[in-house]
Amino acid sequence: MTINVLFAARPERWDIYEQPLRTAFSEAGLTDVHLATDMPPETVDYIVCAPNGSVQDFSPYTRAKAVLNLWAGVEDIVNNPTLTQPLARMVDDGLTRGMVEWVTGHTLRHHLGTDLHVLNQDGVWRKDVPPLACDRPVTILGLGALGRACGEALAALGFPVTGWSRSQKDVKGLTCLSGEDGLHKALSTAQILILLLPHTPETENTLNADTLARLPEGAVILNPGRGTLIDDDALLAALDAGQIGHATLDTFREEPLPPEHPYWAHPRITVTPHIASETRPASAARVIAENIRRGESGEPLLHLVDRDLGY
Repeated sequence: MTINVLFAARPERWDIYEQPLRTAFSEAGLTDVHLATDMPPETVDYIVCAPNGSVQDFSPYTRAKAVLNLWAGVEDIVNNPTLTQPLARMVDDGLTRGMVEWVTGHTLRHHLGTDLHVLNQDGVWRKDVPPLACDRPVTILGLGALGRACGEALAALGFPVTGWSRSQKDVKGLTCLSGEDGLHKALSTAQILILLLPHTPETENTLNADTLARLPEGAVILNPGRGTLIDDDALLAALDAGQIGHATLDTFREEPLPPEHPYWAHPRITVTPHIASETRPASAARVIAENIRRGESGEPLLHLVDRDLGY
């Protein structure tokens, strides 16, 4: 029987996802798939969806077995009251590797003091020798697939890595903490702090005046997670006071970040335009195909979202 798969993302995404999806379906043994950007809602078996895509009302899709999100973040879709179908978030090897590369690169950049030399080619011999990685404690807030992978990569380079999550995790090579006391302890040692929490009501403004004050003086913050994790005014005040040494930020409450936003001009902030990681069509298509194969075989779907937790 034909499996009807609706692709419900922006039109420009169809051009880059159509062929990878068809290839992935074939490789997964899904030989009778009808993939299209438009079909009668009552005939749809699976919806491949971006939160900013063509489907915002899921109630007509009465036959759909699952909604398969193209993005890692689900905060813009998980609370949609019409979405009653199972929702799977994107956990994609390409996305994970991209995040590991961004986090590792910027951690090393700040650890080695690269900016000091790259931005000051003025003839001054600045012999500032960085400590070894083993003497530079790093903390990661969030130990999902991305946080775990980044923590393991940094630990492999010799950094002492503390990971914090809402529920207790166990990751080899990392000191894993949870709960409010664990958060305070994780912050207290973080010379470099990496934010990889999801956006939920509970994680809003995780970094605020109180938590920023718990970091070691001069700490560096990397935020490739979500812009809502940071109280912007509190961060700017902490940077101006010298409590925070630098912030490299990839995600923001409003994107693109407006040209007049104070982050652009602040000497202790680096803005990158939400490039820490991106879903790669080829590898994402394989994740989607595997979930459809599982759905058709009666196996549990991968990466299902917990509606109560919001991720």
